[in-house]
Amino acid sequence: MLIRTENLKKIYRTEEIETTALNGVSVKIDEGDFVAIMGPSGCGKSTLLNILGLLDSPSEGDYVFMDNSTAKYSERDRAKLRKGNVGFVFQSFNLIDELTVYENVELPLIYLKMSASERKERVKAMLEHLQIMHRINHFPQQLSGGQQQRVAVARALVTRPKLILADEPTGNLDSENGNEVMRLLTELNEAGTTIVMVTHSEHDASFSRRIIRLLDGQVVSENRTAIL
Repeated sequence: MLIRTENLKKIYRTEEIETTALNGVSVKIDEGDFVAIMGPSGCGKSTLLNILGLLDSPSEGDYVFMDNSTAKYSERDRAKLRKGNVGFVFQSFNLIDELTVYENVELPLIYLKMSASERKERVKAMLEHLQIMHRINHFPQQLSGGQQQRVAVARALVTRPKLILADEPTGNLDSENGNEVMRLLTELNEAGTTIVMVTHSEHDASFSRRIIRLLDGQVVSENRTAIL
């Protein structure tokens, strides 16, 4: 099992108000699964994704990732475990405008202190695999939305992570490019990558193997999807 959460709670406090974003969330995700997390705005989807991605820690409960109990981890410990093991794909692509396609995809490998020759080999292989090699020297502004998301997926995958977290990955795309990205995520999952995706789209969720629905910070249902 890759992921296990036990009674996760996340409470945000200010001087005047206390907001409960997650209220006792317990989920299990096996290696190789493809899970869609759904629910209305404000239900806790993004908060859960941030905890699963080791960007945040719960107020209560435990999160076990790759057999590591992380709830009490410091920010530094979370960053160390996250590096190379978790890849992120965002709605807004989050590419760096001043860097070329090659440099954007190479960046996480630099953080891993990989040699230049190995970085070059990894990046080129990933760009070829995702059929974006012909844009290797272009900048993000010179790409279509679908091409930018392919570069973002390449950047997420180049470290060969155990887990891909996708936050509304088709949210800024038209239906044709959105379907292309969903087919790409499906292919990656079929090749063995574990994917957890937050989405409002029933259509996008239908590509997953399982749908977890949240409401008011709690899991209200879990269902297997029909294989497309």
